[in-house]
Amino acid sequence: MSVLITILHVLVCLALIGIVLLQAGKGADIGAAFGAGSSQTMFGTRGAATFLQKATVGAAVTFMVTSLALTYIVNRTKSASVLKGGARPAPTAPATPAPTGAPVAPATPGALPGTPATPPGSAAPGNK
Repeated sequence: MSVLITILHVLVCLALIGIVLLQAGKGADIGAAFGAGSSQTMFGTRGAATFLQKATVGAAVTFMVTSLALTYIVNRTKSASVLKGGARPAPTAPATPAPTGAPVAPATPGALPGTPATPPGSAAPGNK
C-alpha cells in the first residue's frame, strides 16, 4: 500500500512542478510562452488561467493528501517513540578484565624484580 502511495506521490510532485512552470507570470499569457503573436489564443480568452489554476489546486490537494497518508503509514508501523522513552538502546556488557594466571615471561632476562641481570654461571661481559 505504501509503495502505491509513494509512486502516486512522486507522480503528483512531477505534475505539480510541470503545472507551475507552465503558468505564465502576472500580466503575461500562455500563448506568448509558445511564441504566438496574438494574446490568449491557446485556451481561449479566459480558459488558460482557470484550467491551470484548477490543475494546480487539484495537484496541491493530492500532494497534501498523499503526504499525510505516507506520514500516517510510517508512524503506524513504528513500535515506540524516542521521545516517550520506548525505544532504548540495548545495554552493553561491561568490559571484563584479562584473565589472571601465571605471569608472562619477560622478553629479556632479569626484567623481573629480584632476578639477576645475567644467568648464574656466566660471566658478565665486562668481568674477566
